[in-house]
Amino acid sequence: MSITKRNFVGLALAGLVAFSPLSALAQEWKPRKPIDFVIMAGPGGGADQIARFIQSVAEKKDMTTRPLVPNNKGGGSGAEALIHVSGTNDPDYTILVTLNSFFTTPLRQPNLGIDIQTFTPVAMMGVDPFVLWVHKDSGITSFEQWVETVKAADGDYVMGGTGKGQEDSIVIAYMSNAYGLDIKYIPYDGGGAVAKDLAGQQIMATVNNPAEAKGFYEAGDFVPLLAFSDERMPAYPDVPTLKEKGHDFSYYNQRAVVGAPGMSDAAAAYYGDLFTAIYESEEWQGYLTSESLSPLWMDADEQRAYWTTQVENHKALLAAMGE
Repeated sequence: MSITKRNFVGLALAGLVAFSPLSALAQEWKPRKPIDFVIMAGPGGGADQIARFIQSVAEKKDMTTRPLVPNNKGGGSGAEALIHVSGTNDPDYTILVTLNSFFTTPLRQPNLGIDIQTFTPVAMMGVDPFVLWVHKDSGITSFEQWVETVKAADGDYVMGGTGKGQEDSIVIAYMSNAYGLDIKYIPYDGGGAVAKDLAGQQIMATVNNPAEAKGFYEAGDFVPLLAFSDERMPAYPDVPTLKEKGHDFSYYNQRAVVGAPGMSDAAAAYYGDLFTAIYESEEWQGYLTSESLSPLWMDADEQRAYWTTQVENHKALLAAMGE
């Protein structure tokens, strides 16, 4: 079971039609105090970068009557964020930037009592592919050379990733099973810390999203070896995909915004219109291109259908990795 772009596009027909003007329902409600803009990961990672970019667009264009206030809660593979948002006493002022851990963490930690279908869908902003990175000083320049290096390490090869049993570890587990690799995995709260430790050679490789590794790649410190996308990525045309290597697997991270359980219809309409405007903005469309995200829009109804599909997909992926 892979998370391909087709999984997303088949549910994203709203991306092909014009967006509606500000709804009458949304006009009934405006925020009167700062908005808790919760991020399901630590500082510096893809979700954090996206949240802060969205905040900057909203502020630059004066889109909200009160500010979006970023609030990193990456502990427990996103459990900290889910508990915080689901337990808020002010649902109209609490929204969450999600990763695929929105699906995997409740599956892996049923004791949390989190039912994602109680959350309020707001907007899907795009999807993010994964890339295998090594440090330039490793001397590795191809995926085949990397596989040989990992096998020669005989269990001492160390990789890092965001969380346990979520996006990064799913990708690494699939790759390990496909090539018979024995890899030590270190979980982090966010992709920023993962990239930093690869730059410092505290770990040997990562599968960071392009935006998380971009600065180090542009500085010449990181070497991309393999993309877990359906096709080669325009920003890395010389980097092959795992599909080209004979394995029918690709994986994309959702970049979506959801509201707290119990959010009023009027507040949900307000946030839906806000993030529609941000998605349509020249700034966001430019960000999608510069950070190698795939553009993809979903409205609230499409997101709910997508959640159901992805829970089933991730059940299969977690079972395959023994979770």
